[in-house]
Amino acid sequence: MFYYISGKIAYLDPTFAVVDAGGVGYKMTISQSTYSQMPPHRSVDEKPNVTLYTYMAVREDGIELFGFATTEELDSFKLLITVSGVGPKAAISILSLLSPGKLAVAICTDDKKTISKANGVGPKTAARIVLELKDKLKGSIDLEGSDMEDDTVSEILGASDKRADALSALTVLGYTRSEAESVIKKIDISNLEVDDIIREALKKLMK
Repeated sequence: MFYYISGKIAYLDPTFAVVDAGGVGYKMTISQSTYSQMPPHRSVDEKPNVTLYTYMAVREDGIELFGFATTEELDSFKLLITVSGVGPKAAISILSLLSPGKLAVAICTDDKKTISKANGVGPKTAARIVLELKDKLKGSIDLEGSDMEDDTVSEILGASDKRADALSALTVLGYTRSEAESVIKKIDISNLEVDDIIREALKKLMK
């Protein structure tokens, strides 16, 4: 019904914003990410102008508006709520933790642990998000062109390099690629060097 609402901020809270547009106050639930992008109130009387892209959730017990600072965040929200068991509140919680770019990377790299850190989102829900959205996002994300800071991109690219080196070493040792991939997925490699990854993988493979 509404694509976006533009007006003055009548009230701003970390969880919702009220935008005065044409004399009507529209209350919209927002993520921490959108909240952080809102213009500051320099005085009590000052009401900065803002544009929020919207999604209207219609339920049996009422109607709720959700507002987003960017169309990218709105698109990510719409994608998340297509996952079975993920409602608007859970989607907002995830987007409060992860920007659209970081969320896409987490999904494409099977990083269920990071997604499950969102408030109210457990491991099973995170696994379902990865399972249902990975194919939709695969190939659509450009790490270098994402909204992440350079150090975050480097960290992810470095993790990919470490994973590839460990895979190569394990295949040289006689394990199949599928065996190696399966066991490395069970290891948190974020703070490990390649040698440590190989050592941990061998322990699991020899059990």
